[in-house]
Amino acid sequence: MTTSTKTRMRKRKTRTTKNNVLADAAAVLMAAWLASFSASAAPDKKPVPHATVAGTVFRDPGFALPGATVVLMRKDDAKSKKLQEAVSNYRGEFAFQVPAVQGAYIVRASLKGFHPDEKEALISADERIEVTLVLVPESKK
Repeated sequence: MTTSTKTRMRKRKTRTTKNNVLADAAAVLMAAWLASFSASAAPDKKPVPHATVAGTVFRDPGFALPGATVVLMRKDDAKSKKLQEAVSNYRGEFAFQVPAVQGAYIVRASLKGFHPDEKEALISADERIEVTLVLVPESKK
């Protein structure tokens, strides 16, 4: 065999090996993805019912207020311990998921330079409650 034939054979083996490794990696990833999908779609598990408390934070003239801290608390909790906390997105929106049982919640929004606002949200079942909070700049009150 000539040197050029040996080189071609080596290159061919290298390419085949790389292709096999890529194919094996793709097969492993596909198997893992399918396994995770089948585990999450188990027919014997029932979805847990929940309610959603969602809404939007606005600033006084009516524009969306991103970056506000929004806290969800149980109304009947004497300590007013926060259950969940979120930050309003670029459109001023936020959302919380709570158990779908009857209860009263307080939703409070605050941001530095603004007076905080809070609203009550009453949950009775698996539902979505919309809350609108308006923060007024401290200089206006």
